[in-house]
Amino acid sequence: MIIHKNYNYIEKIRTHEGHILSRRNKTSQVKNETHTWSQKDFLPTTRAEMDDLGWDYCDVILVSGDAYIDSPFIGVAMVGRMLERLGYKVGMIGQPDINSGDDISRLGEPRLYWGVSGGSVDSMVSNYTATKKFRNSDDYTPGGKNDKRPDRALSVYCNLIRQHFKSTVPLVLGGIEASLRRVTHYDYWSDKLRKPILFDSKADVLIYGMGEIALEQLTKAIDEKRDFTEIRGVCYIAKEPKLEFHQLPSHQECLDDKEKYIDLFDLFYDNNDPIAAKGLCQAVDTRFLIQNPPCDYLNEDEMDANSNLPFTRELHPYYAKMGKVKCLETIKFSIMTHHGCWGECNFCAIGVHQGRTIRTRSEGNILKEAKEFNKYKDYKGIISDVGGPTANMYGYECNKKLKLGTCDHQRCVDATHLCKSMKVDHSRNINLLRQVRAVEGVRKAFVASGVRYDLITEDKKHGYEYLKEMVKHHISGQMKVAPEHTEQHVLELMGKPGKQTLVDFKKLYDKLNKEEGKEQFLTYYLIAAHPGCEEKDMHELKRFTTDELQMNPEQAQVFTPTPGTYSAVMYYTEMNPVTRKKIFVEKDTKRKEKQKQIVVAKESFSSGFAS
Repeated sequence: MIIHKNYNYIEKIRTHEGHILSRRNKTSQVKNETHTWSQKDFLPTTRAEMDDLGWDYCDVILVSGDAYIDSPFIGVAMVGRMLERLGYKVGMIGQPDINSGDDISRLGEPRLYWGVSGGSVDSMVSNYTATKKFRNSDDYTPGGKNDKRPDRALSVYCNLIRQHFKSTVPLVLGGIEASLRRVTHYDYWSDKLRKPILFDSKADVLIYGMGEIALEQLTKAIDEKRDFTEIRGVCYIAKEPKLEFHQLPSHQECLDDKEKYIDLFDLFYDNNDPIAAKGLCQAVDTRFLIQNPPCDYLNEDEMDANSNLPFTRELHPYYAKMGKVKCLETIKFSIMTHHGCWGECNFCAIGVHQGRTIRTRSEGNILKEAKEFNKYKDYKGIISDVGGPTANMYGYECNKKLKLGTCDHQRCVDATHLCKSMKVDHSRNINLLRQVRAVEGVRKAFVASGVRYDLITEDKKHGYEYLKEMVKHHISGQMKVAPEHTEQHVLELMGKPGKQTLVDFKKLYDKLNKEEGKEQFLTYYLIAAHPGCEEKDMHELKRFTTDELQMNPEQAQVFTPTPGTYSAVMYYTEMNPVTRKKIFVEKDTKRKEKQKQIVVAKESFSSGFAS
């Protein structure tokens, strides 16, 4: 049975608004038009809270590597609120103690399934630096000390559940750790290829990508005891192959032959679009990983409806007593304008997880959110960010892609050019920012998300006007850009534009700041030890930043090979995945750090000023 899209969000809100609003009206307190939150405004995380709500059980219990932060920027919180709107009773367990059953058992056993996430960041990325040193701090843990998130959180949490609930209801994986590890993948921290995460975690099913539609359909199927193996956007393990799907190289073939692993990743990467993708099938030992084609993306009305969910934008009181979470400083009064990114930087997994097609919220919905910030007593009129994965991709897309899906083996933008089918147009973004500034109570609305400077110079009609708006109104002293490198062969491996684009952009940026009478600087993100990069390349990068940019880089970082990226494939195989020719890859930790130190070494300037 094929399950088609049936996802009328507006009707869902009408149907279930009584369920949610009656609970809100009973518990929310208003003082001088500002919110004072009680525990009943959150999804329950203790048995006492369930009792206060009159619940004997939860339909779904969500387990996460983060503390429970009720924000639209936190994926597991979004999942919880979506399920709540659909009428399900949802409980939350953040960062359970893995050495006892006290935390994992405190809500009892769910009626339908356990939803398990590693958190907002892959647990291994969260716990270790690029040189494999343990991180002492964690922005998603109360108090900031990194002592609550286990390595390989998905597998640990699944084992914890099964240890304390024998023969329990299904375990459903979701979130970025699950999404990027859903097929055979290179794991930098063990320096080997690992099996698809469903095999290591022994979970029952996985929702990949953003998965909003798959979430609803899977929950309903489990609730109605129907087969879920045809739902788009899920992965599961089968005893037999699905021959009508693309057959990936087996896990063993990838172990035996690095080029087979490149073949696998090519098919994996090219089949992430709801319009163009086919399903994937991979043999793993005697069983098969089945990845159904992706679920549909949300349209604008559906994006708006998700943004209207009743988030408190606070850390749940159960966790707040343990200390503050640092991430709230940046996300509490930020606005996500869209999902997706077609920049396709090879070291970034956003395109694989969120998709390479932009899905936007409406201007009216964004302005409504900005206005609602006034209800918070700690809101000072400062919006930390109005943006998305790439801030200046809001409001336009390739018409060909919208009709036919993403292109195989052809990128929207790479190190040499922007595809002619992609008509860059900042006009809608400009109008949005002007309207946000005009919202009552807004003193300043910053754009802190990454901005593609090459798209600004490419937009001959509105790029200058957009940058002028940014310089005049939306920068907090410095604008962050990410050239990452300057040497062409490294940039090509990264999938980043050439350095002349950066030079042209800097001239325009400096000109506009001079016209506005402002001293606002550019902050450059740079990467050391990316595949293909040698020490001599870092010396050239240093020379360029010193002579051409007149600045000392401070934001250089050592490259981390993360699952779901072509750069990780390069790191493991030591090959260019396009040409299959051998490339240099620095794997010695000390020499990686040396590459970074080359570019961040302090220099004196005889003229100009440093950024």
